[in-house]
Amino acid sequence: MSEHQHPDEMSREQCADYLERIVYFIDNELDEADCSAVREHLDTCNPCLVKYDLQRTVKSVVARSCSETAPLELRERVLFRLREVQVQITER
Repeated sequence: MSEHQHPDEMSREQCADYLERIVYFIDNELDEADCSAVREHLDTCNPCLVKYDLQRTVKSVVARSCSETAPLELRERVLFRLREVQVQITER
């Protein structure tokens, strides 16, 4: 910590780092060492724990909301268009 940096600023910087990793933590995309570090931070930092809970809840709600399947006609149109684009790319 620099001589001009207030201790709260250091805490905010540490929290910002952990908050960036929370998304990867929720998705199980961190190695075990990083997971342990995030868990330890969440155990000692209530503001980050609240943000973690919010992120997890939002992710869960979005996942439940996105469980619908597209109508068959729309799916067929999208697949047809994708095949057209693939043909155009391979012809170049």
